[in-house]
Amino acid sequence: MTPFKKSCSLFFLLFLFAHAEAQVSDEQIYKLSQVLNNISRYYTDSINENKIVEDVIVSTLKELDPHSAYFSKDEVEEINRGLEGSFVGIGITYSLLRDSIMILSVLPDGPSQRAGLLPGDRIVKVENTNLTGNHITDKEIRKNLLGEKGTKVEVSIKRRGFKYPLNIEITRDRIAVSSIDASYMISEEIGYIKLTRFSANSSEDFRNALIKLKNQGAQSLIFDLCDNGGGYLNEAVDIADIFLEPDRMIVYTQGDKSPRKDYLSTSEGIFESGKVVVLIDEGTASASEIVSGAIQDWDRGILVGRRSYGKGLVQRPFYLVDGSMVRLTVARYYTPGGRCIQKPYDKGFKDYSEEISIRLKHGELLHADSITFNDSLRFQTLINRRNVYGGGGIMPDIFIPLDTTLYPEYYLQWIKTGKINSFIHTYVDENREYFTNVYPIFLKYNSDFNVTNKIIKQFLLTLKIDEKPPITTTSLLSYKMTAIHIKALIANDIWTSNEYWQVMNPHNEIFKKAQTIIENNGNFNFVLVQK
Repeated sequence: MTPFKKSCSLFFLLFLFAHAEAQVSDEQIYKLSQVLNNISRYYTDSINENKIVEDVIVSTLKELDPHSAYFSKDEVEEINRGLEGSFVGIGITYSLLRDSIMILSVLPDGPSQRAGLLPGDRIVKVENTNLTGNHITDKEIRKNLLGEKGTKVEVSIKRRGFKYPLNIEITRDRIAVSSIDASYMISEEIGYIKLTRFSANSSEDFRNALIKLKNQGAQSLIFDLCDNGGGYLNEAVDIADIFLEPDRMIVYTQGDKSPRKDYLSTSEGIFESGKVVVLIDEGTASASEIVSGAIQDWDRGILVGRRSYGKGLVQRPFYLVDGSMVRLTVARYYTPGGRCIQKPYDKGFKDYSEEISIRLKHGELLHADSITFNDSLRFQTLINRRNVYGGGGIMPDIFIPLDTTLYPEYYLQWIKTGKINSFIHTYVDENREYFTNVYPIFLKYNSDFNVTNKIIKQFLLTLKIDEKPPITTTSLLSYKMTAIHIKALIANDIWTSNEYWQVMNPHNEIFKKAQTIIENNGNFNFVLVQK
């Protein structure tokens, strides 16, 4: 049998293994192998066998559900890197700017900081490999900078004030990747944590951040899961466990060929009392919905925002012979009260992939009265017997509409194309000494710095905007969030994402409502007991 036929046969044998009761016969597997083999041997034109095999796999999985998927070897490595919680490298964040690699930040006590690299340095060469020019890609950068722990790599950098490049040797080390984007005290008694993903170390990251906030006096918590697309189930269970009393259902999974499995809380909770408000939106998915659903079903806290994405399918990975992977749906997630998190996908992949846009079109993201629920999908919370609804996603206790007037459409396009970030990186690099001297700490920056017309004018000149009617500083600043967003991005470049969210959150309606609710005991308790 040719390698071509073996690849296809292996895929379908794995498919057969995952669906043991489906009884896919050897005859059917051989039939497919015959077709692919005949194409390979007799088809009139040259063909890409790997592509044909991948197309067969992708097409087959698309017929099942929206989340069963195929990933190439490179894609698998990228996915794992994002979820592993650490990698071996030199400890920097960077941006490709003006055909070179500009260092945005250097990890405290990381390899690069110990070697003397600074924000604003530009990497022009790694060992003997030139890393400048239009051809440079993120993949090539990672290939040269990542490696085995303890190995050494020499980088050549250009630094402001130095005529010639500096050659610096760095010893690679393991770099922890935190899933906490922000963690800070809002007031003397209220803490805030924003979790961006559920990776291998997320529960540990979250627990450490929460302990730190409690030591600073936090008695209540705003837990931000907006735009958190999920990740590992066990990490979601461990984080939900932090809030719940022992022996309470967190989530259960069940499928036609996967028996029900219950996940219960333990005695490890370190925040079983104290007010909790969870922020969710249409980007909150999967593992985030597990945590949100458990907190809501047990009346442990209040959910504020908009209905979550509705991704409640359990995927199991099956690795193929070439390092690629099939992620196959084997069960569904259910909240403690029995709600299925997964939204319907019976209208096909296209409708499913555009479902969020359909919500916007029908007004669900904009008006609470546009949201209707089927009584057959009504459930009750497990303590206070409040009405909650299934049918896909988690509906918050307090709805906050999406505000589409915060930014002009062209500004949103600039964000998508990277134009905003490119300007910010350059602006901060050119004014780093000024910011260091005038705003040595973030508190002073946050209270005193404002984005002026001069900065906006420089921004527009840099972008060389040619719009009709022309975009002016006045027209751009007429949108209340543009200047705030630019200020937040500057803070992110000078400090971290923690400071970015401290600039942005006070202007976020979901956050503002959460803070109001959590500061008022009467309002908080009223929401938790209303039917």
